[in-house]
Amino acid sequence: MSFQDALKKSFLEGFTANEMPTSMVLAILGITFLIGVYIFIIYKLVNRTAMYDKSYHVAMSIICVITAGIILAMQSSIVISLGMVGALSIVRFRTAVKDTMDLLFLFWSIGEGIICGAGLFELAIVVALIVTAGIFILEYLPFNKKPYILIVNCNDPGDEKNILESVKNHSKAYKVRSRNIKKTGLDMIMEVSTGQESDLLKSISDISSVENASLLTHEGEVRF
Repeated sequence: MSFQDALKKSFLEGFTANEMPTSMVLAILGITFLIGVYIFIIYKLVNRTAMYDKSYHVAMSIICVITAGIILAMQSSIVISLGMVGALSIVRFRTAVKDTMDLLFLFWSIGEGIICGAGLFELAIVVALIVTAGIFILEYLPFNKKPYILIVNCNDPGDEKNILESVKNHSKAYKVRSRNIKKTGLDMIMEVSTGQESDLLKSISDISSVENASLLTHEGEVRF
């Protein structure tokens, strides 16, 4: 047999599907599903959005199993592998991911599916534990945990100095984001980092020219 015939035979053997026992396939997909459920539970614990989107949670967990199934199929035959690459290259997902944490969990689920599909269960469990520890440690570190938006309306623009003095005395840091001076008064919007919410509002309200003072929670981080 010539070298060319040997190379051709070796290449064609790669197109022959390697049969995998059904019990092994079920075991792999079952373990992958359990890891997907684990990701589902962790996401519910750290999710802070007001509206609960169950469809996204379920999709995020099941996509882990689907990815593992794709990896198993790609391992069985070169033909399927090439077909998968071609099919996935033309897929376009146009659903916008609004929260970066959603993107993190989605990528985590896909990654776990790839790892489990390759049969590296110990690695999948280690990755899951390390990612969970990293999420909880970084999520609850005290980095500016109380950001607020302060809105003040007063009828005397000359009292701006008194308002800023009150804010300074009852907050760790603040920054004026908007200042609107009218003939009838002054409107101000500030970012405030404080742990004395009630004292801050009372101090500002005690200024005679202040008509209204509102403190709103701010989703995100404040930088001063």
